[in-house]
Amino acid sequence: MNFLLLIISLPTDNTAGRMRSWRAIKASGAAVLRDGVYLLPERASCLADFQAVFVDVQAGGGAAYLLKVSVLETTVDLAGLFQRDADYAVLLQEIERVVKELASSGQLSGIFKKITKLRKTLMQLTAIDFFPNASQQQVSMALEDLEQAARRLMSPDEPRQIAGVLAPLAISDYQNKLWATRRRPWVDRLACAWLIRRFIDQYARFLWLESPSACPPDALGFDFDGAAFSHVGHYVTFEVLLKRFQLEQAGLKRVAALVHYLDVGGVQAAEACGVESVLKGLRETLTDDDQLLAAASGVFDGLLAAFAMATGRQ
Repeated sequence: MNFLLLIISLPTDNTAGRMRSWRAIKASGAAVLRDGVYLLPERASCLADFQAVFVDVQAGGGAAYLLKVSVLETTVDLAGLFQRDADYAVLLQEIERVVKELASSGQLSGIFKKITKLRKTLMQLTAIDFFPNASQQQVSMALEDLEQAARRLMSPDEPRQIAGVLAPLAISDYQNKLWATRRRPWVDRLACAWLIRRFIDQYARFLWLESPSACPPDALGFDFDGAAFSHVGHYVTFEVLLKRFQLEQAGLKRVAALVHYLDVGGVQAAEACGVESVLKGLRETLTDDDQLLAAASGVFDGLLAAFAMATGRQ
């Protein structure tokens, strides 16, 4: 097992430099072997963190040594030095407090802001959890459960997860169809309708239902309980369509990650906040669902093009 070892020493009168270095080292998740001696696993991101401190210490008139060490034998559990269980326990308590608040009040006021803050804290913690264990999974699942509970309260008619096999389907069997979903669509339904018309059924017609029970027998329902296509396992409907119609584009998978987060929570995509704001604005200003789909389709077209460009540069 290889590690990076950073040894630094700063003049005692350089208080600002010492504080800056300490904050950077703490943010990197480094283990403290002793005062001025720090350890990180050998990873590109960890090397970049230590190099930044190395340069800053030298610029501040201090001494710095950055070494790669290969540990053959040790009496110390080095991986244990990076254990984050205590941090996860604190975060889990914060999540449980919000869960109790939601359960007792039944009100959404401020809940999503708190969830966003919790998600940010979890992302920061997992970024420096170099040897993850069950604690990370426990907290991740607790936060996902909280997100889903809040979204169910916001949209009580959202489909429930069911077990099922995502058997492949032929696009040729799904042409010129009538597709139906709940009216006033939000991100999963909008993304599904865009995907259907763009990649599955070019001449698809859409019916916006007042209630799922009003779905005609000849229509292909999506994103409601009992529909032909809905949530399966941990997949949202958009992801189910991708898998069943075997749509494998890298850009579509990135759209799927975005839709998944905005619909049921999970790992936050970088574009999530901006896309959510745009879609909310469109939903508020466009009362006709066909017009809303047309406008939202432009957003998803742009996202797909941007993701394709990013993939091409890699």
